[in-house]
Amino acid sequence: MASFNWVCPHCNRAQTVTNERHSSSTSSVGVSDVAEGALALNRLSIGCSNPECKKLTLTITIGPDIGGERYKVDPERILFRERLLPRGASKPQPDFIPVGLREDYHEACLIKELSPKASATLARRCLQGMIRDFAKISKATLYKEIEALKDLIDEDKAPRGVTPETVEAIDHVRSIGNIGAHMEKDIDVIVPIDPGEAQALIELIEMLFDEWYVARNTRQERLKRIAAIKAAKDNLKGEGAASDVNAPPQPPK
Repeated sequence: MASFNWVCPHCNRAQTVTNERHSSSTSSVGVSDVAEGALALNRLSIGCSNPECKKLTLTITIGPDIGGERYKVDPERILFRERLLPRGASKPQPDFIPVGLREDYHEACLIKELSPKASATLARRCLQGMIRDFAKISKATLYKEIEALKDLIDEDKAPRGVTPETVEAIDHVRSIGNIGAHMEKDIDVIVPIDPGEAQALIELIEMLFDEWYVARNTRQERLKRIAAIKAAKDNLKGEGAASDVNAPPQPPK
């Protein structure tokens, strides 16, 4: 297998995976005369090249065998594909995002294919938690909280990072099928939602993590560095002034 570009699901670091950092093998599932026909199993292993990570990603794919004795999974008729390490499709999130939000997001990703309804319920709860934590808005339903967030935007009172584009994106998701139909229900009520709708909610959460929490933390860290530089300069000036005061008087020329 040739080298390829890849983003590590453990550390989210983009990289080029060389031959030395990945391995793939395909074999028969080992049982013949089954209803599914001759099946092959492919195993793909990738080792992260980031020195701070170096974790293993392992993916298994099963499908009809079109390779004969050499075995090859038919890419058009895959029966099963799952990433075993790490589990789920969640992206690593920084510690400054509240742990409850990170847990709901991770679990929503973990069960998206197995139970889109449960995944969307967790995602809706995570979205509500973000609005309550970041924008300090708490209403009876998620729908009412989104409406209040729109009002803050219109009144130019929204927290920094909450933009008209943000609320527009929330509105777009709210208009998708059953998501929009159930925004007014309690966020703990499980509602019928398909995998595509669940994925739309997950992608919205990832965007808001970046545009709200990550952007705010980046801004705060930059301001801290500027303040630290100024404090260091002030200290140098103070030390210089003190040395001038304490210096012995120079004899007249």
